[in-house]
Amino acid sequence: MDSPVNSSSPIPKIDRQGLSAAVTSRLRDMIVEGTLAAGTRLNERMLCEQLNVSRTPLREAFKTLAVEGLIVLQPNRGAVVAQMSIVEIEQTFEVMAALEALSGELACARATDGEIAEIKALHFEMLAAHTRRDLPSYYKLNHAIHDRINAAARNPVLTDTYLQMNSRIQSLRFRSNFNQDKWDAAVKEHGAMLEALERRDARALREVLQQHLHNKRDAVIAVMREAQETLRAAPPDSP
Repeated sequence: MDSPVNSSSPIPKIDRQGLSAAVTSRLRDMIVEGTLAAGTRLNERMLCEQLNVSRTPLREAFKTLAVEGLIVLQPNRGAVVAQMSIVEIEQTFEVMAALEALSGELACARATDGEIAEIKALHFEMLAAHTRRDLPSYYKLNHAIHDRINAAARNPVLTDTYLQMNSRIQSLRFRSNFNQDKWDAAVKEHGAMLEALERRDARALREVLQQHLHNKRDAVIAVMREAQETLRAAPPDSP
């Protein structure tokens, strides 16, 4: 015999939105960090087992990530991690460099002292992650710093455009730190950013942010071209 339901004790509702958000966040990290590489077809059954969820929150996550440009939903073929050509990467980083530069320029004029102090605190946390060679933690702090500078610009139109464009290249920005020398150089550039922001030197911050994005672009394209050369030089598979 079934146990009676106690009507005085309401049954808690399943937080479907929270579950979908958690799955979205996990998949986003897997794409950004390269666990799910560009061009990978996303197997729903395997991902459901790996993340211990049903297909409903997984498909909701797919829709969100498709809007962000991280995956492509193909009719009757499922989802694939988005892949960009070298030309698309060059063009996207060109726009991002301009957006980052404008964010920095406006932030110098509009950021509060408290906001600058928060960015400085994040910077020191990021340095600690770099010292530990903890790239995932470093990158999340790095991402937060760029977002805080953009938010301090106090221009919602700029922020919407920035977030839309930046979401498409998160995995590329992450990969730009795979080379130790380039990673170390990026850390020095962040130090220059913080110094310019603390001085409220709009011109200096604009220039260092623009160069920072150009260097990211060059690092990403160098890795891609090296991979292409390696693939071309590989002997053909035996019949």
